[in-house]
Amino acid sequence: MSRRCELTGKGPMSGNNVSHANNKTRRRFLPNLNDVSLQSEVLGRAIKFKISAAALRTVDHRGGLDAFFAKSKDDELSANALKVKKEIAKALAANAA
Repeated sequence: MSRRCELTGKGPMSGNNVSHANNKTRRRFLPNLNDVSLQSEVLGRAIKFKISAAALRTVDHRGGLDAFFAKSKDDELSANALKVKKEIAKALAANAA
């Protein structure tokens, strides 16, 4: 199972545990991932994602899932998120026409 945010691409980082005696051992810093269902106004349904808490705040700040996908870069998104982004873009184009 990949510990990677589906919307921002945020993944594990590495660093050191430093003891009181200043001994250093390697450790991993894992992202704070949550399983959430985000509502798309354009599609009219909820989509499940595994995203970080920071990404959830970003989605709220940008005004919802549809606005987030409008501003997001394709190389940061997972395959599942990219498919949803294209569905939303297709639905927006159909509504505009």
